[in-house]
Amino acid sequence: MKVANNLLRPQYLKYKDEYLKKVEEVLDSGWYVLGNEVKAFEEEFATYNNVKYCVGVANGLDALILAFEALNLEEGDEVIAPANTYIASIMGFTRNGLVPKFVEPDEFYNLDISKIEEAIGPKTKAICVVHLYGQIANMEEIMRIAKKHNLYVVEDCAQSHGASLHGKKCGTWGDVGCFSFYPTKNLGGFGDGGAIITNNKDFEEEIRMMRNYGSKKTYYFEKVGFNSRLDELQAGLLRVKLKYLDELTEERRKDAERFIKEINNPKILLPAYQFNREGHVFHLFVIQVEDRDDFMKYCEEREIGLKIHYPQPPHLSDAYRYLGYKENDFPITENQANHIVSLPMYNGMTKEEVDYIIGEMNKY
Repeated sequence: MKVANNLLRPQYLKYKDEYLKKVEEVLDSGWYVLGNEVKAFEEEFATYNNVKYCVGVANGLDALILAFEALNLEEGDEVIAPANTYIASIMGFTRNGLVPKFVEPDEFYNLDISKIEEAIGPKTKAICVVHLYGQIANMEEIMRIAKKHNLYVVEDCAQSHGASLHGKKCGTWGDVGCFSFYPTKNLGGFGDGGAIITNNKDFEEEIRMMRNYGSKKTYYFEKVGFNSRLDELQAGLLRVKLKYLDELTEERRKDAERFIKEINNPKILLPAYQFNREGHVFHLFVIQVEDRDDFMKYCEEREIGLKIHYPQPPHLSDAYRYLGYKENDFPITENQANHIVSLPMYNGMTKEEVDYIIGEMNKY
C-alpha cells in the first residue's frame, strides 16, 4: 500500500460542490480584492476565535511582519522566540530590524517556560510564541512572564487553527495572533492567505492600513505600507471550509489518537498531549527515532510518505549566520532536528491507510 505524507484532494472532493458554487459566486460578483467575501470571512473568523477584530492578509509571513510592525518597536529590540521553529516565525520580526533571542523547546516542542526568563534582557520587548505542530503552548505561564516583564506577546498560529487551552483559543491569549492559510494548513485555502486577530483596536487599525499600502482613504497614504491583501476568492473558499474546521480537526485527532494508542514500539518516541485533546489539532504528527536514515529507508521501501519538520534550525541557517550562532549552541533543538520525522497526517486518510501505518511502525 502507498500512503502519501499529505494529500489535499480528498478534502476538496468532500466539499467540491460548495467550493465550486462559491467560486462561481465570487467570479459573478465582479469584485475580486477586499470585497464582501473578505469582510465576511474576517467577521466569521473573529467570531470563531471569540475576538473583536480580524484582518485578512496575503500570507502567514506577512501576518507576522504586519503584527510586529504594529507594535512599533525599535530596531535592535529583542524578541524571545523558539529555537526549533520554522524559519518564517523568525523572518516575521527580523524583517523589522528586531533581534531573536532563541529559547529551547520543551518535550512538547513548544517554548520551555523554565528557560524564558533567563533569556530576557534590557532590550527584550516581546515574545513570539509558536504553537508548533498544532499543540498550544503553555499560554498561562507565558502570559504571566510577559506581564511580569512588560512584554508584548505575538502568537504564531500557522499550524494550530482552533487549538485551545481552558476554552480560550490560540491567538487570543497575547496581543495579536497570526495565521497562515497555506493549502496544507488545517484551515487551508487554494493558494496563499493569512490573517491577524486581536482585541486591540489600535493594532487592528494600524494593520488594516499597513496591509493596503499604508492607506485609509483611497489614493491618500499615511505611511509606507505593504501590498498584503487576502483576495476575494480565497476568502470565499475559506468561509466554506471554516464551517467544517472543528469536524476536520476531530478527524485528525482520532487518527492521531490511534497512532498514539496502537503504535507500540520502543524505537519510536510518540507525541503526547500537554494539556488535553482540545489543545492539539495535529497539523503534523511528529515522532522521533534514533536512526532516522534507517527509518526513512524502511518507510520508503513500504511506500509510507515521510517529511522532516524541520531539518535545520533557524540559528544554523545561512540566512541567520550574521547572528553568530554555531553548532551546539542549542543542543535540545539540534538533537530534535536530527531525529524528528513526520508521519502521514491529513484529512481523508482511510482506515486501511491508518491500519497499514500502525502495522508497519510496529514491525520496525
